[in-house]
Amino acid sequence: MQMNVKQVSQLVGVSIRTLHHYDEIGLLIPDHVTEAGYRQYSEENLQTLQHILFFKELGFSLKQIRSILQSPDFNTFEALQLQRRSLLAKREQLEVMIATIDRTIAHVKGEIQMSTEEKFAGLKWNINPYEQEAREKWGDQAVDQSKQRLGKLSQQQKAELEQQCNEIYQGLADRIGTPVDSEETMALVKRWYELLNSNFGTYSYDAFIGLGQLYVQDERFTANIDQYGQGLAQYMSEAMAYWGNLQKQ
Repeated sequence: MQMNVKQVSQLVGVSIRTLHHYDEIGLLIPDHVTEAGYRQYSEENLQTLQHILFFKELGFSLKQIRSILQSPDFNTFEALQLQRRSLLAKREQLEVMIATIDRTIAHVKGEIQMSTEEKFAGLKWNINPYEQEAREKWGDQAVDQSKQRLGKLSQQQKAELEQQCNEIYQGLADRIGTPVDSEETMALVKRWYELLNSNFGTYSYDAFIGLGQLYVQDERFTANIDQYGQGLAQYMSEAMAYWGNLQKQ
């Protein structure tokens, strides 16, 4: 069975431009190209495309996916098993998050009381759903160093770090509506910068400002951060930019 690029695009829901890009970077090379230059995809190509889309959904970068697929040890059956286990774990976390949202709605309506810990069930700060973006923006080495640092922490140290993160988020949430250049806000942003650099990696002032921009450019960042207070992502982004540019002067 052979399918052209338009047919594959319609079948899978991936744009023709994306399929061309996958070919250009050596991620998904069609088994046949006609004399007129039209790409023809085999059933084996479609199986590879399925792997690519599953791995993308799990947060792998295209560079990582290409390395996996080109590995001499790659096995389709084992890959599918891995993808299934990972998706089940992701589904479990989503179910916990949905339950947390339902309980939070009931809490806001005054029907139940929730502890601070219960409000963040399923929102694991040390399970980073944005690793793909971080790797693409700042490179594998920086992210790997961050994960190594976190991996060396004891459970108590991780709990203390989580508490510090929550305190900074909540402190900034309490200041929404006040000038971002206020002394109190700048002190919290400085604390956030120092916390990131001492526990999560090495951030230049530009990288710190860029991270703040992601808070408002990526709706997933925005949704998570705004749970501490509506508009917090925007407020943090502006405050981080102001503080970062001030340090560069």
